[in-house]
Amino acid sequence: MALVGSILKRGIHYSNIFANRRKATLQQQQKKTLAKLLAKARYTEFGEKYNFDELLSSILFGEKGAFYELYKRSVPVYDYNKIFNEWWHKSIEGEKDVCWPGQIKYYALSSGTSEASTKHIPVTKAMSRAMQKTSIRQILSLGNYKDLPDDLYEKGFLMLGGSTNLNDQDKHFEGDLSGIQAKQIPYWFRPYYKPGEKIAAQKDWALKLEEITKQAHEWDIGFIVGVPAWIQLLMEKIIDHYKVKTIHDIWPNLRVFGHGGVSFEPYRKGFEKLLARPLIYINTYLASEGFIAYQTRPNAQGMELVCDNGLFFEFIPFTQENFDSEGTMQANPETLMIDQVEEGKEYALLLSTCAGAWRYLIGDTIKFIDKTKGEIVITGRTKHYLSLCGEHLSVDNMNKAIDLVSDEMGLTVKEFTVSGVEHGTMFAHQWYIGVEEKDVDTEVLKKKLDAKLSELNDDYAVERRHALQEIFVTVLPNQVFYDWMKSKGKMGGQHKFPRVFKNFLIDDWKSFLKSQGYLAE
Repeated sequence: MALVGSILKRGIHYSNIFANRRKATLQQQQKKTLAKLLAKARYTEFGEKYNFDELLSSILFGEKGAFYELYKRSVPVYDYNKIFNEWWHKSIEGEKDVCWPGQIKYYALSSGTSEASTKHIPVTKAMSRAMQKTSIRQILSLGNYKDLPDDLYEKGFLMLGGSTNLNDQDKHFEGDLSGIQAKQIPYWFRPYYKPGEKIAAQKDWALKLEEITKQAHEWDIGFIVGVPAWIQLLMEKIIDHYKVKTIHDIWPNLRVFGHGGVSFEPYRKGFEKLLARPLIYINTYLASEGFIAYQTRPNAQGMELVCDNGLFFEFIPFTQENFDSEGTMQANPETLMIDQVEEGKEYALLLSTCAGAWRYLIGDTIKFIDKTKGEIVITGRTKHYLSLCGEHLSVDNMNKAIDLVSDEMGLTVKEFTVSGVEHGTMFAHQWYIGVEEKDVDTEVLKKKLDAKLSELNDDYAVERRHALQEIFVTVLPNQVFYDWMKSKGKMGGQHKFPRVFKNFLIDDWKSFLKSQGYLAE
């Protein structure tokens, strides 16, 4: 038994017990968090415009619950375009004290797969500290996994992310959040961190994977972290390079995979073919705007919101009263605090953060599965769902249906996307599904998918008898989806293939498929 690993494991176990002794309810934690945010930002341009002093006084001295009503009346809701055009552009041009004290040095670039341009999300020193603090909490939560060997805590920690060689824009640096994080890794963690500083700085994704592959046999990896699609590609590349059967032939001590960004289920079967034994999967909700939630215990169905570390949450019921058919937020939507939500209902997430986001629509939709614990699941994106005629088909519905159908048919589906199209005077859904296998019976796949979606979503079932006249399925090799991402310069890091194509993106996608010979001209 490794002495250092044993001591570390025991420390993690006791630290985790202590951390789980909550002294305040989630609502109380959120009230305190908002007070800290307001106090810190009250002398910024944003804070002075919206009278944060008065809001702070309402929290500290006002009647119970009155502060949130005042906060809603005082501060408008924002989407990215609105907050950037009104506020964040000043910070990116070098102004200080705009939405958060001081000058902002780092900006995370979002993938931009659902909109025309890449977003620039501010990453302040306070946000970097908050993310590191939550990351440590997640490591401490491993104390709940009793079967992990003591020496696992001495193994390497592979983080597959964007380049740490950030773009220097004179007044600030910008790049993938994963690259910004890796650049700021604490000194005590560096001996465990892989692929190391040199490879992490590599901007060319193909070269980065190649360099990792060449050095993989020299590392003793116990943990891997990353987006499932890119981790799977890396493992396939390593297995092929060394002519072995599984990744455990190279990394025999690999035990834990921390994933996030997309549902893991579509990747699970293909992923597990690369393993000699099961891994522990830990779900993580880390966005460019903050470390929002993480899985805290084995077999948990959801992730616990981080309610006491620089993030104030609000929840907009994801209904037609608050969002139009394109997923665009209506003016003055209904918003709720964490004590006002209901389990099983879908909400769009608003954040106020220590990076200068205020009542900001992050674009994700979530559902509470345990309100007391603050446990949620991600159900999709506000603009990544289909409701041409009231079918209200969420990404969560799509993931589950694809997973069930692929199980029944013995298919390995890693990627898929769907778009809404006109069909005569009515509507239809066009699916593009990536599979590893050849000679797939498309008609059987289509019928099974349609049936599963009808079982999972009552609105879909109703509309399939009325306005949603048909569904079409095009089967493609999985590689086609990655080739499209490559053509867009979106390989690796935090980039994910969009589950729903709308507007200009569907035309771009179809043009690409035609150029590759997968669609007729």
